[in-house]
Amino acid sequence: MQTVNMGESDVRVLVIDGVRLRRDLLVTALRRESVVAEGTGDAEQAARLVAEDGFEVVLLGTGSLPVCRRVVAADDRVQVIAFGLAGNDDEVMDCAEAGVTGYLLHDQPFDALLATITAAAKGEITCPPAIAAALLRGMGRRGAGVREQASRMTPREREVLVLLEAGLSNKEIARRLSIEIRTVKNHVHNLMEKLNVRRRGEAAALMLSQRFALDLSTGA
Repeated sequence: MQTVNMGESDVRVLVIDGVRLRRDLLVTALRRESVVAEGTGDAEQAARLVAEDGFEVVLLGTGSLPVCRRVVAADDRVQVIAFGLAGNDDEVMDCAEAGVTGYLLHDQPFDALLATITAAAKGEITCPPAIAAALLRGMGRRGAGVREQASRMTPREREVLVLLEAGLSNKEIARRLSIEIRTVKNHVHNLMEKLNVRRRGEAAALMLSQRFALDLSTGA
């Protein structure tokens, strides 16, 4: 099993796709770039690999969202990139709710995939403008009322949400804010309830899609 050399650090990447031929082709292409570690199409194996082998970035093929939910449940710090998306609103919202934090449309080039992996390795959330627009429309249809939800957050919860979007773990957030880990967990639980989301990745995707509406910059 090989690791990824992204220039600054080694990153372990897992490719999940139910279509064996597509998965194998992508694995082969990425190995030429010293990027990929392993591929699978099985939910149980994927969850085990993420939980036990420390994979930090997962590339998720279309039709694999049930696997994504298992992977995020195994380790909610993992960065999940969905590739090959058509970009319709329902598909994008399903991805966000499953915990996806990086998005690639079906017509984007291989270089875009490499750039998205690099960003994910740094804990950054990325998506094309069309995906961001779909997220906005989806949140609007759900009647999210983002401004009202944000107004219910405490200043500390806003700080925690900003750090969640940056991809930090509870331990890292605790260190950054000089608070106990159990306090971070309480803040995360409370803000997820206020945002009406079930997973950290969904909260981060919500913040990405509504960045300007939420006005949650660290200097706010």
